[in-house]
This record gives sequence, C-alpha cells and structure tokens, in this order.
Amino acid sequence: MAEHTSSSITIEAAPADIMGVIADFARYPDWTGEVKEAEVLSTDENGRAEKVRLVLDAGAIKDDHTLAYTWTGDDQVSWTLVKSQMLRQLDGTYALTPVAGGTEVTYRLTVDVKIPMLGMIKRKAEKVIIDRALAGLKKHVESGPEA
Repeated sequence: MAEHTSSSITIEAAPADIMGVIADFARYPDWTGEVKEAEVLSTDENGRAEKVRLVLDAGAIKDDHTLAYTWTGDDQVSWTLVKSQMLRQLDGTYALTPVAGGTEVTYRLTVDVKIPMLGMIKRKAEKVIIDRALAGLKKHVESGPEA
C-alpha cells in the first residue's frame, strides 16, 4: 500500500471562495506550477468537473492523465486516477476547514508510478507538488480573481 504525503496552509478567504478556485480547472496552469494543461471531460449535475484530463510536469513525474473527482460541498474534493501513461495511482484530497483568519486547506496526495522509483524520490515529488499547489492556491485566492 502506498504512503501518502500531506501538508496544510491557512488562506485568508472563505471555503466557498477557495473551492471556487480549486474547481476552476481552466486556470490551473496559472497557479499550480506543475499542471501545464487542463481539460474538463465531463461534469456532474451541479456543473462541477467529474473527469478531467491533466498534463503534468513535476520534474521527476511527467504525465498526461485523467482523474475522476468527487465533491463534498465546499468542504472537500477528492480525486482518483482513471488512466495514465506513467502513473499507477494518483489519489488526492483538498479538505477545507474554517479557522480564525480564514480557511485551513489540507492537501493529501498519494502517487505511485509504473516505473521503478525510490520511495524517497516519490515522496519528494509529492511534497513539491503539494507545497507548490498550496502556495499557488494561497497567492491566487488572496490576490483576487484577476491574479
């Protein structure tokens, strides 16, 4: 069973505002760092993405893959891997919790690759993806919609 990596950051915004940014896949290349391209393939009855194709370049991990998303209000979104060129597993969650001064955003990620890779390198790649995504999300949300 693969181990996961997680990290948290506090963002000065309401959960619904942050989830709005997380749900806006077209803007992912603007703030995630690793996502170079995002295409929503299908949406649920609420208009939120169910399946998304992403082109990822995270240094040691480069891939074109499709993820399936599950939304829980404005509090949480989880995803699992549908298909990939190099990944065996890519499961993650953004969990949003209101706190004094904003919202704590926790990003949890589990990555497993089809090619042999040292666990230490995988964890480092996960950490880089998480830290850049959280920092980019915070900057994007706090600087406003035109950032």
